[in-house]
Amino acid sequence: MEFDWSNPPFEMDGSLAQREIEESFEDPFAIRLLPDTPRFGVQARFFNLGMSVGRIGIFSVYRTNGRLVRVLLARVFEQEERFFYQRKMDQTLR
Repeated sequence: MEFDWSNPPFEMDGSLAQREIEESFEDPFAIRLLPDTPRFGVQARFFNLGMSVGRIGIFSVYRTNGRLVRVLLARVFEQEERFFYQRKMDQTLR
């Protein structure tokens, strides 16, 4: 999976490294969602919830052409997202 990091549309404030964001997409338990709201559907934006190798939970909004991924926003999980991720992972491992 290739990433387009030219002129990221969000502030890379140092809380997350590009490498960590990329790792969250490689997480075998990552959850990828296509929002069902018209706002996101028109522009084909997707959500990714995944863990970095260092076990940092990362929520990302991205778009892709099937080959190149452009991350539009990335931040650390909020409590509800961590719970959702953990619940889905537990269901997968059963």
